Amino acid sequence: MTQAPQAGAATLMGELKWWQRGIIYQIYPRSYQDSNGDGVGDLPGITARLPYIASLGVEAVWLSPIFKSPMRDFGYDVADYCDIDPLFGTLEQFDALVAEAHRLGLKIMLDYVPNHSSSDHVWFQEAISSTDNPKRDWYVWQNPAPDGGPPNNWKSFFAGPAWTLDEASGQYYLHQFLPSQPDLNWRNPDVRAAMFDVLRFWMRRGVDGFRVDVIWLLAEDERYLDEPENPNWQPGQPDHWSLDHPYTQDQPETHEYIREMRRVLDEFDDRMMVGEIYLPIDRLLPYSGTPDAQMVHLPFNFHLILLPWTAGEVRAFADSYDAASLAAGAWPNWVLGNHDQHRFKSRVGAAQYRVAQTLLLTLRGTPTVYYGDELGMENVAIPFEQMVDPAGLQQPDVPSASRDPERTPMQWEAGANAGFAPAGVTPWLPLAPDADTVNVQAQQDDPHSDLNYFRALTRLRLEYPVLLGGDYRSLDTAHSDVFAFERTNEGQRLTVLLNFGAHTRELAGMGGQTVLSSFNDLPDSAAPLRPNEARILLN
Repeated sequence: MTQAPQAGAATLMGELKWWQRGIIYQIYPRSYQDSNGDGVGDLPGITARLPYIASLGVEAVWLSPIFKSPMRDFGYDVADYCDIDPLFGTLEQFDALVAEAHRLGLKIMLDYVPNHSSSDHVWFQEAISSTDNPKRDWYVWQNPAPDGGPPNNWKSFFAGPAWTLDEASGQYYLHQFLPSQPDLNWRNPDVRAAMFDVLRFWMRRGVDGFRVDVIWLLAEDERYLDEPENPNWQPGQPDHWSLDHPYTQDQPETHEYIREMRRVLDEFDDRMMVGEIYLPIDRLLPYSGTPDAQMVHLPFNFHLILLPWTAGEVRAFADSYDAASLAAGAWPNWVLGNHDQHRFKSRVGAAQYRVAQTLLLTLRGTPTVYYGDELGMENVAIPFEQMVDPAGLQQPDVPSASRDPERTPMQWEAGANAGFAPAGVTPWLPLAPDADTVNVQAQQDDPHSDLNYFRALTRLRLEYPVLLGGDYRSLDTAHSDVFAFERTNEGQRLTVLLNFGAHTRELAGMGGQTVLSSFNDLPDSAAPLRPNEARILLN
């Protein structure tokens, strides 16, 4: 059955904000461009590559953390929220990056990490100095259990207890990640005020938006009850999954903290935030808030990463998510990969790579693209002895735990270090073995390359605004391995045909003119859909 169009979904192009109409491009700064030969990417390197980013047809650049940090979790352990780590550069170099990005028509987004600081942060150093110190209550402390052990069974995302004993005071502090990442106490209004001033600091420097790290973890249940065991957990899965998490995730107080955060963003013109939230749709969409009590502009929808890659599963989810977003008054968004998830080409396979890319850039809502995915970069196998990610190092029995495979250096050209770092320098992570062939230089002038297919899709989004603000409606076909949908707005209609299978499929009634095919040709619209083909028709 064809899904009925939803009234009111069409949006005039002039009404769309930049974060609705444009593509967000995520950069992992350590891996984008090393300008000073230390094997680690930096801000001047990113600034030098901004013209390339602008050529992709994206709207905004999101930088993973660049704040001062001991780098135990590569920047997600912040020691100073209002300064740049020397590894990446200086505040002046950051200002230059923002100015050049704005000159090129690009927005800049920062990764904001409010749930926890580094144990090196002056706030935590004061907190552990004395139980009477005013900063003590800026973190989450509990007395030991009767047996002297941790207060409860809560687990860290990186394995093991979420509590570490401060021997000097005899109390435990909470850390949902590394022990060197103590959780901030968001119930304390002074903490909230300080963290909101961080947002103001960066917005005054021209930052256009924020990706907010683990935003759904900001509050914990004050009863500190044990969390129940997950009956579906199996050995080989992350330790954190062995429990369900009703007391550490998605607490009611979190919504109020985010509403306060949103009011701070609204003090400035045209700013936005997207929240990292791994929740089912019925619990995810409320993070958009209501017209009278707004929250994040975009609650990240990671479900394409987590779903089985079949036409039926993807269609069913797209239908339900689009309808739920409309009902909630929320703007949809889509993600296929990021710094925490394996490269999507490695997940779906090379044959389905362009089908997935087409899906991401043609569904209703804001797409987020991870650096290198426009080239078809894949996971890089990192031997344990070269692994640096704490999530992997602390869980050697969990093959999927390490995030190193998706964080390897950007592949710019053939030759030494793929142009990421000077010859003779050892990059912080190994390069992909295919870097001599899968790189910007090799694909730049090849009209049939993955890079230029990506650019063709982004051009199509600008040529046909229906892809930005039009209605979405899925279409029936006679084939369970084909997902077809149309985008319509003010008399304009595009039909997207995605063959998830390895068989040629005849599609009746799909008239129109082919404007793009993943096979780099323009077949007649009545021609059978080829195996693993994505095709877009103008009707």
